[in-house]
Amino acid sequence: MRRRRLLARLGTVGAAGLAGCVLGSDETPTQAGSDGTPSDDADADDRTEGETDQTDRSNDTDDEAETGDTDDGTELDWPSEPYADYRTTELAIHSDAPTDPTVLAAIADTSQTRYRGLSDAAALPDGAGMLFVFARERENLTFVMREMDFGIDIVYADADGVITRIHHAPAPGPDENGNQQQYPGAGKYVLEVPRFWTSRNLVETGDRMIFEL
Repeated sequence: MRRRRLLARLGTVGAAGLAGCVLGSDETPTQAGSDGTPSDDADADDRTEGETDQTDRSNDTDDEAETGDTDDGTELDWPSEPYADYRTTELAIHSDAPTDPTVLAAIADTSQTRYRGLSDAAALPDGAGMLFVFARERENLTFVMREMDFGIDIVYADADGVITRIHHAPAPGPDENGNQQQYPGAGKYVLEVPRFWTSRNLVETGDRMIFEL
């Protein structure tokens, strides 16, 4: 957090995407919206600027954020501020582990929430994550680590939830803003979890995410 404020004072905060945000896509730059996400007809519902996206989404449901449990039975404090109002889903991954590992994932399904990503989080508890949802499957996505204070795994999955690529992304250095840490992939869903969570839980490409939106 201290590094982020320092970088902002130095004027290094530019127009690139935040952590968990699309930096590039299969669209040409002239077709990209102001936040870097493509503005084609398939994503028309994701193009609203400013606060409208988040306001409209929050009116879709009166449910409060779910609360999950950790492996030792204690309550998982996620999503917490500033993500406390995010919808969540209990996501399981069919893998070679003795039991399917699960994540309580906050859902980022608008251009605004995808752009924000996890860059405002001070930490991410084990067993917690963020699921980025796109309107359609995309062939050329790139996530960056801008303003992140901790490392994460970035997990790409196709429209069927099948994992296509996994990155283990470290936190930016003390004098870095993370824009140069670019992690490409393809898919309709991207899951962000604590760094090396996938390794600890034997999650690999070809495994499948199971969740409800």
